[in-house]
Amino acid sequence: MKLALVHDWLNQIGGAEDVLKTLVDLYPQRPVYTSIYAPEIMPDYYREWDIRTLWLDRLPGIYRHHQPYLPIYPVGWGGLDLSEYDVILSNKSGFCHGLQHGDSIHICYCLAPTRYVWQLDNYVSREGFSKPIELALRPLVNRLKRWDYNAAQRVTHFIAISTEIQERIKTYYDRDSVIIYPPVETKRFEVEAQPQDYFLIVSRLIPYKRIDLAVQVATRLNLPLKIGGKGRDMERLQAMAGPTVEFLGYVPDEELPALMAGCRAFLFPGLEDFGITPVQAQAAGRPVIAYGGGGALDTVVSGVTGEHFDDMTVESLESAMASFDETKYDPVMMREHARKFDVNVFNAQIDSFVQQAYLASYEKHAFEWVDPIHSTP
Repeated sequence: MKLALVHDWLNQIGGAEDVLKTLVDLYPQRPVYTSIYAPEIMPDYYREWDIRTLWLDRLPGIYRHHQPYLPIYPVGWGGLDLSEYDVILSNKSGFCHGLQHGDSIHICYCLAPTRYVWQLDNYVSREGFSKPIELALRPLVNRLKRWDYNAAQRVTHFIAISTEIQERIKTYYDRDSVIIYPPVETKRFEVEAQPQDYFLIVSRLIPYKRIDLAVQVATRLNLPLKIGGKGRDMERLQAMAGPTVEFLGYVPDEELPALMAGCRAFLFPGLEDFGITPVQAQAAGRPVIAYGGGGALDTVVSGVTGEHFDDMTVESLESAMASFDETKYDPVMMREHARKFDVNVFNAQIDSFVQQAYLASYEKHAFEWVDPIHSTP
């Protein structure tokens, strides 16, 4: 099988890039097509990959500021023809699903339908755009919606990362999908016999993560809260934080397991498409207090591996934290739940989907994926 991997852009590190690395490990020596690649920003091991960029890669300043170029990304991706491959596996949150593939199979692992196209109001408020910029964006976004929808109709199969994303794929693209959760390296984490007395957040410090809710609650209730991560919201959060809130800055990978295992509970106050950190905390045997929406509905089982708070407000989170009793959660059960999201499960499910889709196409059969992990013999 001749297979190519596709990824929107390689000028930042985040959850999408974690998924890509897992796919490259699963399908080594396959080419990775992307719009732009900034080697000085990305990890050194990327230099060992066969990375192939679009003409967008030559535009001035695009590595550091790719957002102004977003309107022409559809032109770049729409001009890429990968029909020479048997299977194209795209890892999409932007426009890379719009490539041309002829009769080849295009499987889109959808991290999210393009957010700034379909959820413009949230994007505008998150980025703090002025009203004139917002008004100028709306006609452009309407054109991008039409392009994005038509591009989605060319995809052969969609895979969603969560129930939330599956619903958005149906709503925005009118396409069905199956769910395969993103990979989490659960084996990195172990249960600690005596957790310490602090709540924990590990996240990029940006407004939509709603870390401000946790900072305000910890300050009000005089509860110890450790916050790992960096971002443009740091100064605002520090200004509202009381003496019980500690900002750790960037947390190295090797320090994360102990930090997770030592907390009373992990806090996840924002609305996320999936969310890997709550799974990591559960792999370390620690419960999660999460906003009851988005990916947290898939990853956190209320009353078993943590709790959901209903409203994204200080009062709702305060009620959950004030009454929280971490001793009622079984670390073994939480760790067992986290294993559902392990990287080995992801690999088995993705490869099974690819192989079955390819075989069905080759034999001209209707395709209905059989999950190798959860199907009954």
